[in-house]
Amino acid sequence: MNLPRHVVIVPDGNRRWAKKRGKPSFFGHSAGAKGTQELLKTAMELKIPYLTIWGASVSNITERSSAEVKFLLKLFEIYARKLAKRKELEKEQVRVRVLGRWEELFPESLKKALRNLIQSTAKHDKFNLTFLLAYDGRDEMQAAVSRIAARARLHRPAKRGGQASKNKNMAIDRETIKSSLWSHDLPPVDLVIRTGGEPHWSAGMMMWDVAESQLYFTPTLYPDFGPKEFKKALDYYARVERRHGR
Repeated sequence: MNLPRHVVIVPDGNRRWAKKRGKPSFFGHSAGAKGTQELLKTAMELKIPYLTIWGASVSNITERSSAEVKFLLKLFEIYARKLAKRKELEKEQVRVRVLGRWEELFPESLKKALRNLIQSTAKHDKFNLTFLLAYDGRDEMQAAVSRIAARARLHRPAKRGGQASKNKNMAIDRETIKSSLWSHDLPPVDLVIRTGGEPHWSAGMMMWDVAESQLYFTPTLYPDFGPKEFKKALDYYARVERRHGR
């Protein structure tokens, strides 16, 4: 079976799942977080080396009700601490990354839990689990442009009468852009899975890395998107001929 190397999951539908059951949104977020653990286990069993999950956009954190955001952040903290204790991380050499503006927008206790998870797995090199938290693809691209501009300033020619920098014509090529992204050490995304039945993009998610991705939209709400549904998406990917524009 032709499996993707890098899969991104956009987990949509937690709140609708809860509403259908007459429950507040909190129940949907809890069910979704629990299911994420099963998806990680399945990805490792299938030997998919890179799995990225979009946990929350910037607007999820800044524009939803304070009660929902408070619950969501506490849920992230609980599961970050649980994940750090899982023996599989060491046994299977799972490296955890967190991309986004979480350092800016999250409370200190959650940031501490995430930093611990990142640092304790930093040397692992078999599987890669990335969470997008307080993430917006436009922020990532803006940060990359700012980083490139800062490099360019360092390579300016010296003032009149001085020696010109050897690197004054710094190339702005694809490698320069990729190396400046938050995702600089992740490979291109092969498959994007969006749950919840609404086939649209959100906030320019990983816009550079998804340039050649296959897209899979499923009506299944995220709390119901278990290993069986995950494998359906992988079967779809295996059947598609990827031409990359050729």
